[in-house]
Amino acid sequence: MEKILTAKELSQYLKLSESTIYKLAATGEIPAFKVGDSWRFELEEIQKMIRDSKKRGMQKDSGKKDSNV
Repeated sequence: MEKILTAKELSQYLKLSESTIYKLAATGEIPAFKVGDSWRFELEEIQKMIRDSKKRGMQKDSGKKDSNV
C-alpha cells in the first residue's frame, strides 16, 4: 500500500513551508491530488520526482564545459 501524505507531512519531509507545498501542488510542479478540498501526495511519486530532478541536475553538470581551458 502506498503511503499518502498530507501537505503538513510533506512540508516536514521536504523541509518547505506548507504554503509553498500548496503553491507547488496548485501549479502542478509536484505530483498531487485532491480529496475533497484537501491536497494529498503519494510518497513514492514525490521520491520519484526528487530522483528525476537529481538526474537532470547531474546531466546538466556533465554537459558543462570548463571555461578555463
